[in-house]
Amino acid sequence: MKRASGVLMHVSSLWGDHSEGSFGEAARQWIDFLSECGFSYWQTLPFCLPDEANSPYKSYSAFSGNPFFIDLPMLFKVGLITREELEASYQKTPYACEFDRLNRERLPLLAKAASRMPDTACIDEFMKTHPRTEQFCTYMALKAANEDLPWNEWTNDVPDKETLKLWRFCQWAFFSQWKEIKAYANERGISIIGDIPIYVAWDSADVWAAPEQFQLDKNKNPSSVAGVPPDYFSADGQLWGNPLYDWKRMKEDGFSWWKERMSFMLENFDGVRIDHFRGIESYFSIKAGEKTARNGKWKKGPGMALINALKPLCEGKLIIAEDLGDITPEVIKLVEDSGFPGMRVLQFGFIGNDNSPHLPHNYPNNCVAYTGTHDNNTLLGYVWDLDYETRRRVFDYCGYNGTDNDGSYDHLLRTMFASHADLLILPIQDLLFYGCDTRINKPGVAEGNWSYRMTRDQLNRIDRGKFRYWNRLFRRENKD
Repeated sequence: MKRASGVLMHVSSLWGDHSEGSFGEAARQWIDFLSECGFSYWQTLPFCLPDEANSPYKSYSAFSGNPFFIDLPMLFKVGLITREELEASYQKTPYACEFDRLNRERLPLLAKAASRMPDTACIDEFMKTHPRTEQFCTYMALKAANEDLPWNEWTNDVPDKETLKLWRFCQWAFFSQWKEIKAYANERGISIIGDIPIYVAWDSADVWAAPEQFQLDKNKNPSSVAGVPPDYFSADGQLWGNPLYDWKRMKEDGFSWWKERMSFMLENFDGVRIDHFRGIESYFSIKAGEKTARNGKWKKGPGMALINALKPLCEGKLIIAEDLGDITPEVIKLVEDSGFPGMRVLQFGFIGNDNSPHLPHNYPNNCVAYTGTHDNNTLLGYVWDLDYETRRRVFDYCGYNGTDNDGSYDHLLRTMFASHADLLILPIQDLLFYGCDTRINKPGVAEGNWSYRMTRDQLNRIDRGKFRYWNRLFRRENKD
């Protein structure tokens, strides 16, 4: 990696008029902002279709795109929706994603757009080169034809034609629009980092199409599920519920499914973060039916066998190993052997160990440093919530002699810019100096997450010159 910096923000958080961020003009303006500040990277959350709790980390397919990101004004410009339909979709609030409304209204509108496509040859061609995405479209059509039942309860093997048409259109439109946004970013020296959730959902096209690749029982239900053990943040651990991979079976065919997944991701991004990378060394297995993660057990994962299978696909790409959580010497060695940069999070630096690897003076060059991730509080919210002694320690560490939280903020950010880490990523809320009410996710909480949005006016209040100066001063500036 070259020494650089970037911003973490999901597409859904972009401003706009239609209930959620999209691949429209706001995305281009956002890229212009990054360039003006001297940033080099835009990191996103997963693009796949989210689950019923709106989480992008549990989806119907690892090879899908969220149709809510399709920009409606662009569909209007090419005559696929009417002005009346566009105006009827205007949002009620610009400050949060309107998930209920999107779930109720957006797909019927996109179905109208799909019915007005004058020629579907472009869609057919896209599907021909993206068979896993077409598989997802078929899965969604079959699910509709079977009254939305889980795939192991289906009795009808004839897909619903209109639903199939809708999803084929949505995926083509999604990836066509995104291709233009990515090209715009790359032309301005901005590289885009995607996110690979390590696991997939059980009720998904991925498991439906290849059940032999997962740990399932005779009824094709998960025999064991994923999660993480109890820790500082959760006494019960986290019970994710995703099916676990049958790593032995995957290794036998050379990890072909994972190779397809990585190739798909690197077609759409300049780099990716592999979520829960430690699960490649050892994964936490919880017997299906458990109510918490307390009784789970660690089991060996594929380790370097998987990394070596993927590496030829990753040449010249940034691959970030999310090595947070319960980290053992074996995990540390796997990250080192992979050569991928690991992650360091400032907010973890002041927990327990006085010489934590998350303290900036301990950052190696080959790492990606964050003030916080999508699972953390905002930096301002974090400082506000600290006890007095820890807060004083944080202030002293970043060279701030005052006592008010607001005054410490630039010292904290400057400390991160000055760190050894080759790459620094700041969540958008930390550029805006926002508190805990704007955090995007609280792990273990099922409701109220993922809805944060900012407005254009809020973005315009950010001091571009300050970040440009810091990027230049600490040799992180994007000069393209």
